[in-house]
Amino acid sequence: MEFLYEYGVFFAKAVTIVVAIIVIIASIAAQAAKQKPGKGHLSINSKSESLDELSRYAQETLLSKDQLKAHKKAEKKALKEREKAAEEKANLFVLDFKGSMDAHEVEGLREEITAILTVATDKDEVLVKVESGGGVVHGYGLAASQLQRIKDKGIKLTIAVDKVAASGGYMMACVADIIIASRFAIIGSIGVIAQLPNFNKILKKNDIDFEQHTAGEYKRTLTMFGENNDAGREKFREELEDVHVMFKEFVQRHRPELDINKVATGEYWYGERALDLGLIDTIQTSDDFVLEANKSHKVYTVSYETKKTMAEKLGFGFASAVERTFMRIWERSQSLFK
Repeated sequence: MEFLYEYGVFFAKAVTIVVAIIVIIASIAAQAAKQKPGKGHLSINSKSESLDELSRYAQETLLSKDQLKAHKKAEKKALKEREKAAEEKANLFVLDFKGSMDAHEVEGLREEITAILTVATDKDEVLVKVESGGGVVHGYGLAASQLQRIKDKGIKLTIAVDKVAASGGYMMACVADIIIASRFAIIGSIGVIAQLPNFNKILKKNDIDFEQHTAGEYKRTLTMFGENNDAGREKFREELEDVHVMFKEFVQRHRPELDINKVATGEYWYGERALDLGLIDTIQTSDDFVLEANKSHKVYTVSYETKKTMAEKLGFGFASAVERTFMRIWERSQSLFK
């Protein structure tokens, strides 16, 4: 009996400690969730310096003593000339854009471009490394408009595609003065797609009523929970076709030499085929482009990062993640996708 009594006391204490820990964690999570997202941070770093350091390290590691001695002698002689030339060099600003379905990365892109436009001149250039398979029309339309700001200022814009720039990603790429792509990068997919599930049969099977009230004949064409009809489907297809026409016109305006009807079928091509079709201008990786540009430009990387909230730092972002998931499902049912 004494053993059971002591075990009961121990168990009660353990339960009390666990409950206390849960209460503390819940309290921290609640406070963290109330925090407003922190402001972002803009970083501008010299890519030229890091490339020079890499070159020096490779030389010191791979060259023989005599070769290194001769190289350093020649390097010292050319140093003053290079320093003088460096003062006259134009700048190349390098941005990374890895786009998701909802294109929320455009918020960072607009900050990066705004920062560049405050200091850049028409002698400078911008390289944007785009990696995206596309997403919502309005998101990638805004991303393309941000890139247009660079061209409107008379600054040369190059887009590099190392992996994929399809659909909305290609909408961004076609704005550039020059598009470069690696040999097997995925290019194109100039088309529009929209898809959404419909749960109406499940609701009916479980005797669940769904009501939707609208004002305006075409306020809602298709719905996830109501019963869809042929008229709504036809109107929805018309909207898709209208967006596709606008997409084709946008690409044609920026790349007038394209046979738009041939490439705007929704198909995609790899780099070499895309070059033959005129979707890109050169087969080249972004790495080679930067290395070559470093000879004539001062190269800088520009990035904008948003500070994480306390909830994200502590790993209590589950509720917000669920909310974002449902919002994305809803948005996909309302928006057209490329």
